[in-house]
Amino acid sequence: MDLISPAARDLAQDWLMRLKALDDVADHTVEAYRNDVYNFIAFLTEHHGAAQGVAPLTRVSQSDMRGWMAHERRRGVQPRSLARRLSAVKSFFRWFSQRDGFDATAVLSARAPKFQKKLPRPLDPDAAKTMIETVGLQTSEDWVAARDMAVVTLLYGCGLRISEALSLTMAEMPIADVLRIVGKGRKERVVPVIAPARTAVDRYLKLLPFELAPQDLVFRGVRGGPVSQRVIQKVMERARLQLGLPATATPHAMRHSFATHLLEAGGDLRTIQDLLGHASLSTTQAYTAVDTARLMEVYNKAHPRGENV
Repeated sequence: MDLISPAARDLAQDWLMRLKALDDVADHTVEAYRNDVYNFIAFLTEHHGAAQGVAPLTRVSQSDMRGWMAHERRRGVQPRSLARRLSAVKSFFRWFSQRDGFDATAVLSARAPKFQKKLPRPLDPDAAKTMIETVGLQTSEDWVAARDMAVVTLLYGCGLRISEALSLTMAEMPIADVLRIVGKGRKERVVPVIAPARTAVDRYLKLLPFELAPQDLVFRGVRGGPVSQRVIQKVMERARLQLGLPATATPHAMRHSFATHLLEAGGDLRTIQDLLGHASLSTTQAYTAVDTARLMEVYNKAHPRGENV
């Protein structure tokens, strides 16, 4: 028996196309959502003993939801992953119910399992500096070493995500005192560029052996194409092993370190939130591992009623 009917597959595909076209969701996120929703529909097919077309999907019950979540837990799916899968299923049913006008409360009211959020582990300032230097020792090609150092310096010096650093184009070069970054959810922010980051990028561009057009991405692979995130991740893996740093010393940890070190130096949490491009202050709180007292201090200063809240 086909676990996903053609009608259900077409329905899910319409939703995914909408996400891609209107919400500008990343390709890997679309693929993850597809897998999560297909997994849910396949469970319903086996659970009810019949392929689930569009009409049966409008009748999903609380019992179905409890059965699916119990099934996933028996399969060894961890709470964090199950919460993500439930989020995808809810997103699909929210769109589906609005489109077809049915009550999806049974799905939308399902509670995600609780799990302990992993706090980021920033590097200390000396380790972050040494990481950048050691990244430049992983190749005998001067321009490649300069590229890797420039990328990691942008992560630590400007708080960029690795995807944001690798999305810079030649139209933005030579790099200025500020960068206009388009991050997650197409949210735009302006990020100051410190002198060491400008110097690192300028040095890389002087050594770069390829001629690039204004629309081309700045950071290139050894064959001339755009460099992938995995290349930078592997370079940092080799560097951290040489330095004896933990497995958490990843490209994203450099962004965590940027935020934490700014806060430790007296930076304002809301300013750091803007620099990181976070929609929520609580996300910035997690990035910097700031305690509740410090968070409330920021709220009191920022809120129009201050201490009277």
